[in-house]
Amino acid sequence: MKILMTAFDAFGGESVNPAAMALKKVIPIENVELKKLVLPTVFGDSLEILKKEIQDFCPEVVICLGQAGGRAGITPERIAINILDAPIADNKGQTPLDEAIAPEGPAAYFSSLPIKAMVKTLRNNGIPSSISNTAGTFVCNYLMYGLLQEISKTPQVRGGFVHLPYLPEQVLDKNLPSMSLEDIVKALELLIQSCLNYREDLVFPGGREN
Repeated sequence: MKILMTAFDAFGGESVNPAAMALKKVIPIENVELKKLVLPTVFGDSLEILKKEIQDFCPEVVICLGQAGGRAGITPERIAINILDAPIADNKGQTPLDEAIAPEGPAAYFSSLPIKAMVKTLRNNGIPSSISNTAGTFVCNYLMYGLLQEISKTPQVRGGFVHLPYLPEQVLDKNLPSMSLEDIVKALELLIQSCLNYREDLVFPGGREN
């Protein structure tokens, strides 16, 4: 299986991004050809680079990663919405406000990753995880929406977005949760394993993950 995994560079005044740091340390598992890519935290540029890499690499799965400061666990995103509303400037100083990502596009796209299986796998391995129902309105949501719009043309490709907590060194002067780099790396490897193990997502009674 060919998997493309992306992360963003540091943004918002941070000197590091846990997604980029962890991605570098991920060890590919057997039967997986893993391509790693660090994207600029920039509207426009990030999606153009991602689209080109999808065309060139032809992955079967695309997992995009980002930092979500304040979250305590690994959070696969369920949905991306068609809005640009930047709470801070991206790394080119852009601050779009109440703009559509794709004026003629649908209001939202849902992840095609096995997000419930991912959460269950992470929890079974002692890593806090839950499904998130908001990817925000910054570059993470923008990239997820653009990715899902792009791969909607090729249903055999699955994709989505996963948010990661701060690293401990990022919260020394903040009263916020964090996760060790070692645990984040382990989590990313388990996410890859979940995509290998589950073509379809888990279905729980009542729609709840137990």
